[in-house]
Amino acid sequence: MRHINFTLVILLSLVFMTSYAQDDKIKVGAYERQNMIGGYFNFGDPNKVNIEVNVWGYVKNSGKYLVPRGTTLLDLITYAGGPATDADLDKIRVYRPKNDSLGITKDKIFYFDYNDLIWEEKVKDKDYRVNPEIEPGDMVILPGSPRYFFRENLTFIMSISSFLLSAAILIVSVTKK
Repeated sequence: MRHINFTLVILLSLVFMTSYAQDDKIKVGAYERQNMIGGYFNFGDPNKVNIEVNVWGYVKNSGKYLVPRGTTLLDLITYAGGPATDADLDKIRVYRPKNDSLGITKDKIFYFDYNDLIWEEKVKDKDYRVNPEIEPGDMVILPGSPRYFFRENLTFIMSISSFLLSAAILIVSVTKK
């Protein structure tokens, strides 16, 4: 009887741990949900002209953004929650598609180094704009590669371990009787 109670406690802890691991999602209030519907983020200013741009890659919140005209690259990355820990910050790309209304005759790709955006004296080209303004339709891409962190899988490993331990205890207690 004592082994069955111990097994029951382990099984309940296993259920609790798996439900706890699934409950760590970010909770969003009504205001945040209004500004964040399906990857669409509204940072527009009703008193200014607003433009739509895209942010892709290794940022905290990738998606389409409505931002005021005159928003800079650093502002947009900040709106996106900043770069993720595994972002490759020396290869930020801005893809500017052809746009006849803005006088852009062909697609362009601009490359930026995050350090150049922060440390202006490192920029050697005098015509280089350190923190450029984002144009309508621009796509900002922060490349990167995922890193493995053991702590992210610890809950899963602990769940499997506790299940195997409780199964072993159950088998031992059943076979001894």
